[in-house]
Amino acid sequence: MANARVISVNTGRIRPADWAGRIRRTAIDKQPAAGPLAIGRLGVQGDEQADAQDHGGAEQAVYAYAREDLDWWVEQLGLELPNGTFGENLTTAGLDVSGALLGETWLVGTAVVQVRSVRIPCGVFAGWMGERYGPQRGWVKRFAAAGRPGAYLKVLTEGTAGPGDPVEVLRRPAVSVTVAEAMRAFYGDAGLMRRLLAVKDRDPSWDEVGEEVLARGDDPPEPPAGAGSAGTPLRGAPPPQPLAAG
Repeated sequence: MANARVISVNTGRIRPADWAGRIRRTAIDKQPAAGPLAIGRLGVQGDEQADAQDHGGAEQAVYAYAREDLDWWVEQLGLELPNGTFGENLTTAGLDVSGALLGETWLVGTAVVQVRSVRIPCGVFAGWMGERYGPQRGWVKRFAAAGRPGAYLKVLTEGTAGPGDPVEVLRRPAVSVTVAEAMRAFYGDAGLMRRLLAVKDRDPSWDEVGEEVLARGDDPPEPPAGAGSAGTPLRGAPPPQPLAAG
């Protein structure tokens, strides 16, 4: 990860969208900025969230996705996926975002951020993909099964970031749960969930999710077809269910 860097900082404005679920508006359409932007405690300069109840806030201030994972989806879907397509604020290169650990801290440009949670796909995301590319059958399940969810970041120290800025991993926690494993925990892997709940620096929303997952018992879900390596918003995400293939 010596050459890890930001290749795009992306922001979006709220706009009406009939396909965007109950709120009928969204800012998921993120466009790359020409230069550096401020990275503040509540997000990237100029970025908006239409559903403030379920998205954004200090625990989900910035969403990061790896260009390598976007390129994997290009091969899977046969579609062009520009930076920002998945609604990410930071598109990175040379950094295994879904292999990052919950609680890990990064220096991004001059901002210090911490991996706090994992992106759980929702109906708005599915609607956006269908709106932009035509019907994407079973998109929520397909995205979940791929094991390439991207990471939500909390901003510990405000700063700026722009294309070409380096990303440096500053610290990795002792309890090792990757972003991809966190998604599997959300969908019902009780063993992973127990490890996740031992991570000190994580989104507190995991407490409620963890209680629900552990109440269902110890049987792990079947490995999803097409899952990536490695073993939400949690607010507003669909109820945790075992992750099945399909």
